[in-house]
Amino acid sequence: MSAPDGPVSRLLRYRRLIAVLAGISTSFAFAPYGWHWLAWLAPAVLFLLWEYESPREAAGTGFWFGAALFGAGTWWIYTAIHDFGQAPAWLAIFLVAALLAIKGSYYALLGFIVVRIAPDPSPGRSLLLIPAGWTLMEWLRGWLFTGFPWLQLGYAQSDAPLAALATLGGIHLVNFAVAATAGAIVVLFFQAGGARLAAIAVAAALWFGGWLADGREWTRPAGGPVSVALLQGAIPQDQKWLAENRAATLETYRALNREALGARIIVWPESAVPVLAHDATVFLEAIRRESAAAGSDVMLGLLDFDLQTGEIKNGLFSMSSAGDGWYYKRRLVPFGEFFPVPEAVRKWMRLQSLPYYDMTPGEESQPPLQAGGERLAATICYEDAYGAEQLAVLPGSTLLVNVTNNAWFGDSSAPHQQLQMARFRALEAGRFLFRATSNGITAVIGPDGAIVDRIPQFVPGILKSSVVPRTGLTPYARTGNWPILSFAFLVLVAFAIARLRARHNS
Repeated sequence: MSAPDGPVSRLLRYRRLIAVLAGISTSFAFAPYGWHWLAWLAPAVLFLLWEYESPREAAGTGFWFGAALFGAGTWWIYTAIHDFGQAPAWLAIFLVAALLAIKGSYYALLGFIVVRIAPDPSPGRSLLLIPAGWTLMEWLRGWLFTGFPWLQLGYAQSDAPLAALATLGGIHLVNFAVAATAGAIVVLFFQAGGARLAAIAVAAALWFGGWLADGREWTRPAGGPVSVALLQGAIPQDQKWLAENRAATLETYRALNREALGARIIVWPESAVPVLAHDATVFLEAIRRESAAAGSDVMLGLLDFDLQTGEIKNGLFSMSSAGDGWYYKRRLVPFGEFFPVPEAVRKWMRLQSLPYYDMTPGEESQPPLQAGGERLAATICYEDAYGAEQLAVLPGSTLLVNVTNNAWFGDSSAPHQQLQMARFRALEAGRFLFRATSNGITAVIGPDGAIVDRIPQFVPGILKSSVVPRTGLTPYARTGNWPILSFAFLVLVAFAIARLRARHNS
């Protein structure tokens, strides 16, 4: 559509600035701000810009929207790379800029495709094509090039009715619903007649569906309450691995563990033990004896080193009366746990005394861990941002556990955003999830995604609570992402075919 005369035409002269402001505004929809309505209002501004743009122009505004969203929402990456990763400022800035460019490119691709397929604005484009494309784009950027599924629109709805749709179709169904709501806003205010009725019908159906699904229990209790104690040592990241602080760190966690004795399951954070597993055998055995005498099983994060292969794995070690077990992290953090760079760059990093050593990911298929008489589906760190990662292990699990070291991010929005994503993992699985973090946010999450209990950040402490093991599967746990992704793909195909036929007949 060509640009109209009047105020809209004048505004379109500043389309890139408007796209940047819309992207920044969207970041405030997520925790800790929680203005969830911005997740559908701000993208509606982007969709409106696309109403008057060519495919190339739509790609440009999409890029600036995406880059601004991640610039405002994930600025803490600089803190992790520079302040705690000890990388030079210029390198940290370069890596952050590269991330923003990559993420912006996904939104650019989406804008180009939807305007190319459907160049003329219509209710179908706003209510179906753009939401379908948005859903596929969010899915794609969640796994391509290791993936970074942060700031998906659906996560902002953790305290809104649309969140309940996650039990039916996971986070991507919620993403579709939010994008469709944004599309409905565009149709409602900028089109007329039957188009408005269609917009109201689509938005009402999605929100009413969320309201109906809210509170529906798809899983059932599988036993009585189990007491848990989650330890938070609050050891600063820049102090944790110093040799002179090692004894004090171990004593901090040992003291917390003693205070937690009696809880059926005690959980320490990711890499809470600042030594390799084979160097901590004496310490671990002492913890095992004290805990077993009090009837407690302990799960603790530490690094496991294979003396034969030289491989290092980030693990969660369970010392249980039912037998010891390991879970190894599968989703490693780029430039934190592995470095996807050429050997020449790796040599330069070694000369600059920068981290350069790659960890080894765990096997894709790992059984639940045993602790407290229960079977726990485990994740480490930002693995709880990947909804489909836990699907295979859910049928044999009664609880979810996550251990995280987010001391890397300081006092930023990152821990709040990660907790928000973890809430969806509990909701999708219909199970309690408890997460022990190095300096917060340590919390227990109910099967409805609500936060049952939490403790303050940045102070040593113990979160004592109880959880109820559950069995059974939600609809999402049975089907995974394929229903909503298949629907979204078919929508794109249908619009593409219609476009080809229109061009052939013209």
